[in-house]
Amino acid sequence: MIFREATIQDIQQIQVVRNAVKENTLSNPALVPDKDVEDYITRRGKGWVCIIDDMVVGFSIADLVEHNIWALFVDPSSEAKGIGKQLHNLMLNWYFEQTSETVWLSTSPGTRAETFYRKQGWIETGLYGKGEIKFEMPEPRFKEMKQMQKMSDE
Repeated sequence: MIFREATIQDIQQIQVVRNAVKENTLSNPALVPDKDVEDYITRRGKGWVCIIDDMVVGFSIADLVEHNIWALFVDPSSEAKGIGKQLHNLMLNWYFEQTSETVWLSTSPGTRAETFYRKQGWIETGLYGKGEIKFEMPEPRFKEMKQMQKMSDE
């Protein structure tokens, strides 16, 4: 398992993962064109990928312009291996090295993503868009969660 920054060359495989997920699916894959992914990983923020056997099996993207998590997805065949958590941590460590602004995201209620973000310490702040749950992660909360994780790892 290799974790590294996403590049433009990864976009095709990122799209495969994004369209393979069973929850938080896109009603129309054309809603997220390659040029948008490129913009988010090169200009607006940064992305990371997890590679297994030369294939992207998970990715995450943080947006410094809108201060949100634009994407965090793992291919269903690679779930429950710690990939999402590692991508999450890489992304938030980088994000809070760039800014102290609170970061936010939204996800559909009743999904594994909702459970995942709650376990990572995200704070529910209401609804967003078409009935999605909005979560926020202030920098002090992230540092607190990071310290708790470090202590439990020891």
